[in-house]
Amino acid sequence: MELLFVTLISFFIGLGLRYGFPGRDTYGVALTPAVAAAVTAIVWVGLTWLGWKFDGGWIWVVSLAAGGVVSLVLALLIPRSRKTGDEELLQQLSRA
Repeated sequence: MELLFVTLISFFIGLGLRYGFPGRDTYGVALTPAVAAAVTAIVWVGLTWLGWKFDGGWIWVVSLAAGGVVSLVLALLIPRSRKTGDEELLQQLSRA
């Protein structure tokens, strides 16, 4: 049950990060929330396999931080990469 809660919390963290940074028009609505939820779930399961207790505080902190950090990195890198790729494609198409 805790896995469901931590995944949903992370989803909403990713959703908040999507709307907290510019360039959100360069990627889909569900990308950052879905990635945050997936990373959090993977980290949570990995930590429980390593013996961390699901009712401990650190498993929550580490899992949510991992999902949030990955989502933040995506929210910052994708718009820059997309803009560069679009400009290169425009140059290629305008030469043809």
